[in-house]
Amino acid sequence: MEYVILAVVIAVIAVGAVAGLVVSGRRRRQLPPQSQAPVITAPKTTPQEPQVGEEAAPPREEPRRTVEEVQLPAEAETAEAAGTVEVEEAEAAPAIEVPEPTAGRLVRLRSRLSRSQNSLGKGLLSLLSREHLDEDTWEEIEETLLTADVGVAPTQELVERLRTRVKVLGTRSPEELRGLLREELVELVGKDADRTVRSTKHEEGPAVVLVVGVNGVGKTTTTGKLARVLVADGRTVVLGAADTFRAAAADQLQTWGERVGARTVRGPEGGDPASIAFDAVKEGIAEGVDTVLIDTAGRLHTKTGLMDELGKVKRVVEKHGPVDEVLLVLDATTGQNGLIQARVFAEVVDITGIVLTKLDGTAKGGIVVAVQRELGVPVKLIGLGEGADDLAPFEPGAFVDALIGD
Repeated sequence: MEYVILAVVIAVIAVGAVAGLVVSGRRRRQLPPQSQAPVITAPKTTPQEPQVGEEAAPPREEPRRTVEEVQLPAEAETAEAAGTVEVEEAEAAPAIEVPEPTAGRLVRLRSRLSRSQNSLGKGLLSLLSREHLDEDTWEEIEETLLTADVGVAPTQELVERLRTRVKVLGTRSPEELRGLLREELVELVGKDADRTVRSTKHEEGPAVVLVVGVNGVGKTTTTGKLARVLVADGRTVVLGAADTFRAAAADQLQTWGERVGARTVRGPEGGDPASIAFDAVKEGIAEGVDTVLIDTAGRLHTKTGLMDELGKVKRVVEKHGPVDEVLLVLDATTGQNGLIQARVFAEVVDITGIVLTKLDGTAKGGIVVAVQRELGVPVKLIGLGEGADDLAPFEPGAFVDALIGD
C-alpha cells in the first residue's frame, strides 16, 4: 500500500512540473522584445562645455582680427580714453498733471448729472402743467418729491409754497411753470449757504481738512480728487494716509498725490491713525503748505470703538491747531440710509460740510436737501463720475437746472 501512495505522489509532482514548463514557455513567447534605451543627443548648435587638463580638445584654427582692424564708435573711444563708465539713465519721474479748473466745473458736468436726474424735474413740470390742479394732483407732486428723497418736511414746505404761488399768480405756460419751480427748488436747496471749502493757510499753520465716512463711499478716491481741486485752485497740499485698516489705501492715496505733485505722509499698515494724522500736519507746517488733507479709516458707523478712535484723531490733530474742515463723504445712492450715517458721525465730530458721491448714477437728487436739513451744514462738493476731475464744487443754480432740464 505504501508503494502505491508513493507512486501517486510522484506522478502528481511529475504532472505539475510538466505543466509549469509549458506555461513558462508560453509566457516567453508572449513577451515583447526588449527595446533599447533611448539615446539623447545635444543639438548641434549647442556649444560643448569647456574642458580642462587632458580632456581639453586641441585648439581650432579660427580667423582673427587685430585691434587695429576693429572699428569702434566715436563715443566709445572717447569714453575709453577718458576712463569713464557709462551709466544708464534713470527712469523719468511721472509727469505732474495740471487739473482742470474748478470754476464752472458743475456747469460742464451738467449733462452727466441731468441724465439721471431729469425724471424729477420733468415729472413735476408735467404735473404742474395739468389743466386742473386738484388735490389728487398735489398728492402726486408730493409723492414725486418724496420718491426723490427730498424728505417729508422739505416736501411739505415746497408743495405749500407752490400751491400758494400757482393760485395767486395763475401761472400756466411751461416757461412760467419752469421758472416758478426753479425758484422754489433753489430756495429749498439753499442759495445763500457758504459752500466754500476752508483750505487757506492761516497764522496757526496750514488749513487742516479731515475726510470721514463709512466703507465703500469712495472716501479715499474723494480725498485724492479733492487734492486735485485744491491744486487747480492754486493751493499746495500735503496728504495724510491715516486709513491704516484698509489694505492698499495708503498706496492709492499716494498715487493720487503723485499725479499732482502732493506729498503723502503714511505709516505701516495697521499703525496708529492718530499718529499719522499728527505727523501729516507737522509735515505740512514744516513745508509751509496751504492745506493738509487727512484720509481717515472707513470705519463702520455701527462700531462704537472705531468711532471713538475717529474722535481721537481729531483731538490729536488739534494739538497743532484747529481743524478747519470735517467733510463727511456720503454715497448718494444710499438715500435715507445716508442720513443715519450722518447722524452718528455728527455726534463724534463736528461736521462742517458734505461730499455727495455717485450723484450721476441712480441717485435721487432730493438727498441734497434732506441731508442738509438733517445736519444743518451745506453740501460743498458732489461727485459726478469716475474721472479724475469729476468732483465739482456744489452750485445750487446749476444743480437745479440739471434737475428740471431745459
